[in-house]
Formats: sequence, C-alpha cells, structure tokens
Amino acid sequence: MHRRVLVTKIVVAVKYVPDATADRTFSADNTVDRAGVDGLLSELDEYAVEQALQTVEAGDGEVVVLTVGPDQAADAVRKALQMGADSGIHVQDDAIHGSDAFATSEILAKAIEKVGDYDLLFFGMASTDAGLGVVPTLVAERLGLPAVTFASEITVDGDTVKIRRDGDVATQEIEGTGKLVVSVTDQTGEARYPSFKGIMAAKKKPVEEWSLADLGLDAGSVGLDNAWTKVESFEPRPPRTAGEIVTDEGDGGAKLVEFLASKKFV
Repeated sequence: MHRRVLVTKIVVAVKYVPDATADRTFSADNTVDRAGVDGLLSELDEYAVEQALQTVEAGDGEVVVLTVGPDQAADAVRKALQMGADSGIHVQDDAIHGSDAFATSEILAKAIEKVGDYDLLFFGMASTDAGLGVVPTLVAERLGLPAVTFASEITVDGDTVKIRRDGDVATQEIEGTGKLVVSVTDQTGEARYPSFKGIMAAKKKPVEEWSLADLGLDAGSVGLDNAWTKVESFEPRPPRTAGEIVTDEGDGGAKLVEFLASKKFV
C-alpha cells in the first residue's frame, strides 16, 4: 500500500544472475561461470524495482537502478529501465571479479554515496544465485542507516516507512523514518512486465558506467583474492535414481508406511 509520499529519489540495487533453469557451472577459480550461461535480472530484485516504482508513482519522484557486475550485468539494468525505472548505474571493473558479499556491499555503499541525493534504498530479500540475504543490512551498516528488512507489504506515508514482515509463526509491523534501507520479499505483489512502450523508452534512458577508481576504491580491497568467503570445492548434483515401486497386494499401505519410516519421513 502506498500513500502520498515525499520521496524524490529511490535507489534500487539489483543483480545480474545466471538463469536458474540453465545448467550452471563453476569456473576454474571456483567462481560461478557467468559467461557460459544465460543471465537475467534476479527475480527477487524485480519485486524491489516494482515496489520502488509503486512508491514514486504514488507521489512524485524517480527510481535509479544500481548494479555491480561484468558487461552482461547491463542487461539487468536494461530490464529495470524497461519496467519503468528512470536511470541506471553500472559499476564495472575487472578487479571486482570474485568479490564476496562483504566486498560487494562496500562497492554498493560507495556507489550510493556517490549518488548522494537519495531518500530510500530498496533491495530484494536475496539474490537467486547466492541466496545469502545479507547485503542489504551490510550496506545499511556501512552507510550508518537503519534497515527494515524482509517486507511483505510496504506503506510510505510522508517520511515514514512501515512494513509488514511475515514469519513462520508471527507477523511483525516495523516502522522507520528518514533515509533507510528496505528489503522486500516475493510476497509484495507481482512485478510488472515491460510493455512495448517501456521497452522503447528504455533505449533513451541514461545509464552511467563507473569504475572502482570513480568510487575512490582500491582494487586491492575487493576481488577473489580479498574475499572473506570462498568456494573450496564443488561437484555436480548426482543424477536422480529410479524410484521404488510398491506392489499393492493388500498390504500396500503398510509397505508405504514402512518405506516412509525407513527414510525418517514419519
């Protein structure tokens, strides 16, 4: 739900991820192979873009999309612009390759500081490739901002943001004011599909490209060699084996219970 708002600029951080339906692999350095598989805007980030668009449409403002990644990451920005975002920023530098969540949060925070005149920061709850869900709060910590996370509903009223967070056994209502970080879940509502008009309009929208030097960051502080977390090894998921057929000779129910018990399902 979005009321009349005072927001003038929302920055949405998005990520370019490998298509989850494709056969994903790792490179020789144990990082995800992003060149050998099709990629796209992370589905969970689409919900963040949607909520940002709804917020500014309820008032008056603009949505800036920010991504960090290789050449292909421009596709994620383009998709957000086609949805209706006003402009994009693509942080690209060879030294970023292999950066973990901590380094990524530093790059995002520096880029957001360079944007400067923002009111709110929106994130998806997690990326669909890593699934950590920690980047929004890491960025908030670096910027010294409060964070309201895992929102399934957002209400913006003046400079106050209220969210509803739905857990397994309880629902929380959380409120924050002023500049803050908001992360949203896939329960906030379907993200819009780009219209033909939106696709054509996106071609004329500005996209800035920034390097680490533009952000005042040393390449030695990011990248695989400086990552706090790394993939040590990987192996392909084993193929599915044939299932077990239980012939019902009057005791099918008992055999089924016995099988489920052997697998500790009951």
